[in-house]
Amino acid sequence: MHPLIAAPFLSDRLVLLPGSGQGLKISPLHFAELHHRAANDGLVPDWLSSAVSRHWAADISGCTLRDVMLVRDVSPYGYVRASWEIDKGCDYDCPHCYLGQKKFEGISAKHKLRLLKIMRDAGVVWLQITGGEPLIDRHFPLVYQAAHELGMMVAVSSNGSQLHKPLIRDLFTRHRPYRLTLSVYGATADTYDGFTRNRGAFDRFSRGLAAAKEADLPVRLNIIVGEHNAHEIPAMKALAEDHGFPHQVYTNMSPTIDGGAEPLPTQAADYLRKRFPFTGCNAGHTFFHADPFARASICKVGRDPQIDLMTEGVEGLRRLGGIADSLQLRTGGCSGCQLSGTCWTCRPLAKLYQEAKAPRKTYCQHSDGR
Repeated sequence: MHPLIAAPFLSDRLVLLPGSGQGLKISPLHFAELHHRAANDGLVPDWLSSAVSRHWAADISGCTLRDVMLVRDVSPYGYVRASWEIDKGCDYDCPHCYLGQKKFEGISAKHKLRLLKIMRDAGVVWLQITGGEPLIDRHFPLVYQAAHELGMMVAVSSNGSQLHKPLIRDLFTRHRPYRLTLSVYGATADTYDGFTRNRGAFDRFSRGLAAAKEADLPVRLNIIVGEHNAHEIPAMKALAEDHGFPHQVYTNMSPTIDGGAEPLPTQAADYLRKRFPFTGCNAGHTFFHADPFARASICKVGRDPQIDLMTEGVEGLRRLGGIADSLQLRTGGCSGCQLSGTCWTCRPLAKLYQEAKAPRKTYCQHSDGR
């Protein structure tokens, strides 16, 4: 297993260490040198061994480069980040979930490995694996390790219920994630189990937190606030601080990906946060999302139209930029609006709110009609 990665990232060239939140920026000339040395069994250059020693306190001097580093090829497709919904299935039944119906379904292990290679060929360096609950997918250990071996910095979004299990703990210890983002739904068993509608969930989550801390994994906690757990916000923050994990608080729920309104009533009205104007994003241009059937879309929200990567392969992604541009047009209920430059939400998200028949004030700051 290579401990280091050299990879293109847009116009930059980076040296990365899996599991580390830091990296080195190198010149295109130095990157070309690494590519040549790796292809010809060359030794680690002195400038690299010195930089790695200073940055990560690691000694790679005198080593054959390909033994300590994977040098990624430059991709013509220009995608550097991706998220992958490996499975929509989940061991929780949270009422706020944006996925709606959570079925255990998707592609085979063989096709999952093929999808990872398509992502590699597209240029993806940072990959977020999510769900559903990704850690309960039977192929997760296989694809997680494969993503590392392909030279990706892997982040995982999870509810933490499986972290205490030796298989998962050992996997993350051997191949450290770039980031492990865990959702928090309560600070007591009554509140947490009630929110997730899963008896014993808080106990499993607590054991997972303890295991992550013991293994010194790079955890970040997302505190999810709804009407049934808002009273425990201070306690949930204290839980994060007691473990030494950074945290963020999320209070605004979204409709389901099918435009269902079910998550919206779960919001704690007194804790909703003001949205800021949407100023654009790189969805569909340097980032894409893949669902459990390897269908690519511009993001988790704008899912239609999709590109079947198992049928079209990496070449299908060449159409995604045009799809992204078309989805951002102000259409439907926003047609003719002269204030779209200060919208709170992107057009695909506004469309979901409209399909959910949500009050306009939930997605548009111009709801007073002026």
